Amino acid sequence: MILELTCKILKESKTVAVVGISNKMERDSGRIAELLKRRGYDVVGVHPTLKEVFGIPVYASLKDIPHKIDLVDVFLSSDKVPMIMDDVLAIKPKYLWFQFGVINDEAASLAEQNGIPTVQNRCVAIELNVC
Repeated sequence: MILELTCKILKESKTVAVVGISNKMERDSGRIAELLKRRGYDVVGVHPTLKEVFGIPVYASLKDIPHKIDLVDVFLSSDKVPMIMDDVLAIKPKYLWFQFGVINDEAASLAEQNGIPTVQNRCVAIELNVC
């Protein structure tokens, strides 16, 4: 069931916002954003101070992104996820994805209650290779 959902998300999504993107190559967020870009996704980053990461435009918040986002991919610690939920609900992406190690049942439930299917504790890069 989860594999069906993750594959559906990856097939239906065209635009991805990577929340918590980093310009440090050793960090997964930047590498996975770059991988998504290479795979043909329209990728933007979200970080309060960065402007660009590996050629990917970066915005200070989800609400600053000037176009519709299909998938919000979250690379924040689980306890920081609630801080972005107002923005998530405001932009109403098709899907919300918490990367491997990111689990926040309350935030996931809030998203689901607002019609945003949510995946927790899964790696986009791994799922791309399975789907």
